[in-house]
Amino acid sequence: MLREHAEELFAVELAELGKVDDKQRPPNWRLSPWGVVMYILGGRLDNGFEVSPKYIGDRRIIEVATATLTTDRALLLLGVPGTAKSWVSEHLAAAISGDSTLLIQGTAGTSEEAIRYGWNYAKLLADGPSMAALVQSPLMRAMEDGKIARVEELTRIPADVQDTLITVLSEKTLPIPELNSQVQARKGFSVIATANDRDKGVNELSSALKRRFNTVVLPLPKTVDEEVEIVQLRVESLGKALELPAEPPALEEIRRIVTIFRELRSGVTEDGKTKIKSPSSTLSTAEVISVVNNGMALSAHFGDGNLQAADVASGLIGAVIKDPVQDKVVWREYLETVVKERDGWKDLYRACREVS
Repeated sequence: MLREHAEELFAVELAELGKVDDKQRPPNWRLSPWGVVMYILGGRLDNGFEVSPKYIGDRRIIEVATATLTTDRALLLLGVPGTAKSWVSEHLAAAISGDSTLLIQGTAGTSEEAIRYGWNYAKLLADGPSMAALVQSPLMRAMEDGKIARVEELTRIPADVQDTLITVLSEKTLPIPELNSQVQARKGFSVIATANDRDKGVNELSSALKRRFNTVVLPLPKTVDEEVEIVQLRVESLGKALELPAEPPALEEIRRIVTIFRELRSGVTEDGKTKIKSPSSTLSTAEVISVVNNGMALSAHFGDGNLQAADVASGLIGAVIKDPVQDKVVWREYLETVVKERDGWKDLYRACREVS
């Protein structure tokens, strides 16, 4: 498998946590809230087993998100692109339900049927409306099984379709008027939605729907060291999954890329002395990971297996320059005033100049 689901990839960790987790578990939860937080943030168990961190950041954020799912409120993970909203959503569902696959992908074309239910039209025409002809949505299956349903990019779904969730979240019931019936949620059911307000085509949530969610904002990493650690862990994990025949990148190479992204995002250099223009791109942590992975692939297949400045230059420029006119000016100015003058960065400056 190119990418296993969280509950499969970390099955051993979930099983070890299940053995030692003797704290109270909400109905239909595989782990207690303590166990869920331990699984996501990582740590050493009493038996010496080491649980790897899945999220690096403020512990309180994960505690609040987990506690929300023990109540009758749904959870909305909000943040700019690349703040690990989908990643946290998947791992919460894996730890709580043992199943992160009950997923609805939000797009401008998402219909009510994708959220509620659809019909097998061959059976519908042959036998009329019946439960056998009904096609369950991931949300309906989650309600019946007492599991977590996930909705990705909620704000990309048209507003009138979003409101399909209101009855489900408030009444814990999904009406099926065609059959004069309904599906009632079992204990353990909840919804985790993700959203950001930076993409184009965003649909604002109605006030009625907002009230059904507890919103938790996932911030960008606070420090360079925190972001470097996130990138290092994800790059190592992806490198193994993709079987890249390259050496893990040196921390200093990762730190350089992270520093560039953070400075361009904030509009000021790390020492606070020089103001710089910011490009139109989001420059998220996820894009740093992509740049490093792309560089590792170049190094592995067309280099010596050790990540060099020339390997990351093209991916770096591609991540920064989204608008070929405006962003190109911003990048050239940053390259000449910051990268060129920084000690130990001459190789990166030359590599970027060559690509440009």
